[in-house]
Amino acid sequence: MNLIDIRQVATQILGFLIMLWLLRKYAWGPVMGMLEARRAKIAGEFAEAERRQAEADGLRAKYEQDLRTIDAQARQKMQESIAEAQRVAGEIRQQANAEAQQRLERAGDDILREREKQKELMKQQIVTLSLLAAEKVLRTKLDEPAQRRLAAEFIDEVGALGAG
Repeated sequence: MNLIDIRQVATQILGFLIMLWLLRKYAWGPVMGMLEARRAKIAGEFAEAERRQAEADGLRAKYEQDLRTIDAQARQKMQESIAEAQRVAGEIRQQANAEAQQRLERAGDDILREREKQKELMKQQIVTLSLLAAEKVLRTKLDEPAQRRLAAEFIDEVGALGAG
């Protein structure tokens, strides 16, 4: 009683090897090719994702640099505007000071002219009063009390003209 039949085992081994050879020739190659293609596709997708990530990082860096440049330009323009405003304010101050000085000089000149006019007017009034007093003295012969009274009247008239 031999339970193992050698022919049957040999046939099964031979069938298994043929099956293995057929699978390797016709199934293993295409399956491996398909797996290799899938691996290459996944690797390509990872490479594409990395390329896009690098591109996005580059764009982000460029935009950040552009923002820094724009910010620097804005600060520079603001500083230029401030400097220009300070320059204009200085010019306006200088012009206002010059105008104020001119007005003061004109006012001083006007005061001097008015003073001279008043002096001339006073001189004319004194001359007129002196002439009137001299005329009165010459018209009448005066004793001492009359001369005193006439001098007092003259002083009163001069004081009235000076106050008026």
